[in-house]
Formats: sequence, structure tokens, C-alpha cells
Amino acid sequence: MKKTIVILVSSALLIVVLFPFVWMLYTAFKPPGTGLIFSLKTGFTLENFRKVLFEYNFLKYFKNSFIVAFFAATFSTLFAAMAAYAFAKKRFFLKDALFWTFIASMMVPGLLYVIPQFLVVYRFGWMNTYQGMIVPHLANVFGLFVLTQFAREVPDALLEAARIDGASDLKIFTSIMLPLMLPIVATVYLLNFQFHWSNFLWQLIVAQTDKMYTVPVGLAMFKNSHQEAYTLEMAASSLSIVPIGILFIFAQRYFIEGITQGAVKG
Repeated sequence: MKKTIVILVSSALLIVVLFPFVWMLYTAFKPPGTGLIFSLKTGFTLENFRKVLFEYNFLKYFKNSFIVAFFAATFSTLFAAMAAYAFAKKRFFLKDALFWTFIASMMVPGLLYVIPQFLVVYRFGWMNTYQGMIVPHLANVFGLFVLTQFAREVPDALLEAARIDGASDLKIFTSIMLPLMLPIVATVYLLNFQFHWSNFLWQLIVAQTDKMYTVPVGLAMFKNSHQEAYTLEMAASSLSIVPIGILFIFAQRYFIEGITQGAVKG
């Protein structure tokens, strides 16, 4: 009886969670003008996706989002991994003070950084550029904290053996630390990519023309201009989640393994 109740409750919750997603896909494939009509007789079409991609510049928005998310996630994860190796295995002046200062910065609301970041980007002449969207967010304190906690569990004897064999710090980092931290690094990368792909406020501030719009900004502008075009809105929204879904499908093994190992290490 308990198992039956659990299954029923879980199924009900699953339906509640998936219903908006299923309705979005269902509406995205419906012909224009039938967005609010619930009937299978309306048929299905790919015209909405064609219009969104080629007539409303979403193909360009996808390119911009991919460039920003890929480079920002790649370099922020790399920098966090390098810093984690230094904080976990190296000795230097004020190491603990610096580490906890970085951790304390996580308690500051992100909106407080917007004005200083805007002033810096504006003074550098980076408005309406990729570097203006990417560079201010390369420091990832959360990734630094997670990777540092994991790197501390790597045996020091393993690194000492590599140093005895003549390995440099770069060789140790690339050949020993990164492979051992791969699951948690993949987890941090996935979270970073998702954050930068869905980041709206900062990209809206930096992007001055539609040529630099990313998917979240373009989607918001599109909805404001086409409030009655429900099928086109749902098609654009459906396309916006495709890259994250694909990335998660290919990285889910590392993602789950990284979370599990992080929980065990903690």
C-alpha cells in the first residue's frame, strides 16, 4: 500500500512538473493562430521554428549565446580549477585569508556588482562586444570553493611522487589533478554554461543592438513585440532549452558522479 501511494503521488507530481513543458512543445508545433485551441485536428507544422530561426534572427542569437556561454564557462572553470589546485596543494602568503575573503564575497548580492562592472566595461569600450559579456564573469567563486574542497582530498604523496620524477606544477595540474577532478570539473562547467546561457540582466545591459542579442534577451524582446503569437513564442522558448538539454545528456554521467563524489567528500 505504501509503495502504491508513493508511486501515485510521484506520478501526480511528475505530471504537474512536465505539463508546462509538454504544453510548450505541443503549442510550438501548432499552426499559427491556433495557440489557444486544444485540438489534435489543428495539425502540426515546423513553420514556427523556421520563422523563429531565419525570419526573427534567433539563429544569430543562438550563435551569440553559444560564444558567450562556451568561452565564459570554459575559462571560468579553468581558472577556478587552477586556483583550486593552488589553494589546496600550495603554500603562499595569506592563503587562508584570501580563500575566505573569496568565500565571503559569495554573501554579497550579485546586483551590487552590476554598477561597478558596467563602469569598468564602459571605460574599456567593451559595450556591445563579446568580451564585455564574458570577462566580468570569469571569476567563479562557487566553482573555486567546490573544486578546492575536492582537490584537498587528492593524496599529497601522489603529487610528491610526480615532483620526484621531475614533473612541473603545470604537468602535475594537467596530468594528475585535472583527470582526478574531471567529474567535479564537468559539473562546474555544466553549471557555468547553464548560468551564462540563461543570463539575462548583464547581457541586456551590454548588448546595445540586436546584432549582439543573446537568446534570453532576444526571447524577451520577441515576446514584447509578438504577445499574441503564442505558437512562435513557444517555438522560440523550446529552441532556447535545446543546447542545455543536449549538454546535460552528454555530461549527465559526469554531472551525477561529480555531485555524488562532492557529497561523499563533504
